[in-house]
Amino acid sequence: MRRFSGVGARLGFALLVVLAGALALVYLIVVPSLENRLVSSQVSELRRAAAGVARELPADRFRWPDFLETASESANARVVVYDYLGPPSALVVVGDSGVKSSTVEQDAIALRAAQSRRPVSGKADHGGERFAEAAVPLPGGRSVLLVQSPLHDALASVDLVRSRLLLAGLLALVVALTFGYGGAWLFARRLRRLETAAERIAAGQFDEPIRDTGADEVGELARTFDRMRERLAALDHARREFIANASHELRTPLFSLGGFLELMTDEELDPETQREFLTTMREQVDRLAKLATELLDLSRADAGQLRVERVPIELDRVAETVAEEFAPVARGGGRSLEVETNGGGLVLGDEQRVIQISRVLVENALVHTPPGTSVHVRTGDGALSVEDEGPGIPPEHAEHVFERFYRVNGQLASGSGLGLAIARELARAMGGSLELESAPGRTVFTLRLPAETEASLSA
Repeated sequence: MRRFSGVGARLGFALLVVLAGALALVYLIVVPSLENRLVSSQVSELRRAAAGVARELPADRFRWPDFLETASESANARVVVYDYLGPPSALVVVGDSGVKSSTVEQDAIALRAAQSRRPVSGKADHGGERFAEAAVPLPGGRSVLLVQSPLHDALASVDLVRSRLLLAGLLALVVALTFGYGGAWLFARRLRRLETAAERIAAGQFDEPIRDTGADEVGELARTFDRMRERLAALDHARREFIANASHELRTPLFSLGGFLELMTDEELDPETQREFLTTMREQVDRLAKLATELLDLSRADAGQLRVERVPIELDRVAETVAEEFAPVARGGGRSLEVETNGGGLVLGDEQRVIQISRVLVENALVHTPPGTSVHVRTGDGALSVEDEGPGIPPEHAEHVFERFYRVNGQLASGSGLGLAIARELARAMGGSLELESAPGRTVFTLRLPAETEASLSA
């Protein structure tokens, strides 16, 4: 049933209907027009022949039989002379080049010419046969001359054209139906492949690519579908990785807390050990709280509900605040943390979110910097940068460091692995950007925010 209700069948039958309509229009225009032209041409020739015969007709009626026979052969038509007697007899044949018959008695065209005393021409039917006729009144009396020619040759030509046109139209319809349906079927098959591919994608199967080499709209649609498949496959992979890594990050502190609680419940521990356990448990709780906050921020960013303020803030003050906060951590790890404020100026952003981003960058630098090296926090030209002297990030990994839970060396990133991903989302939400520049022995993360003057002008 679908074979006759699908797109291919509809396109094929639509082509058939259009072609049939076009052929019918051609038939209705060509055949009557051809017939009228042929009949009009023959009537015009008879009109000229009738005028010529009337001029040359002898006054002596005894010479008419030979003259009419000669005139008939010259004009290739029957020549008849009538006397008009008026009603009731009307016309009487007084000369005829053909065999006398009742078909020309009381001829309507000759009668009109006799009554009006003007030339009359046209078509007439006699005994079921059609004729072209031309009648002219003769001078000096009430006689009229009729020249008559059968139309069967002209009508035969029209019938031949009609039959050939019908035959050609029928063949054209068959060919159009065959090739049109075949072409439409091939076109519909491409659409069916897209439908099958869409069903696979809807079922979560992203492995098989969508191929269509056509350069038309369907081919472009197929390539768009394939790009969508790749994006969905990447998103599905990211979702699976996110769930797996988030589960791992949550499970580790939970197992740790459970183990410490079990030890504290089942074992008799001295106060010093209990304090150590409580300190470790507090760290794990802080880790869980931080991870929950980060996951909440990411979910809000994905849902487009991450809200940030855009008010004037001083990057110099942000840099000094973060450096003061991480100074003990840097000293404890044998590293130096230096601040260089070069007039960062006023930028538009959310101060707490900018501090959050700066914390991520400084913490990341301190973790990946060997002891004895320096971390520099610099401001200037509406940007805050954090530079470290660590081993750097390989080029093949540089473009992935902002992905969630991205593994650089086969291990989970330090911390939860969400810090840089959240930092980039926050920078974008404030209308800025977070950039990376890395080389062996030098890694720089730069946060750029719109200057207050630029933002005021754009507003």
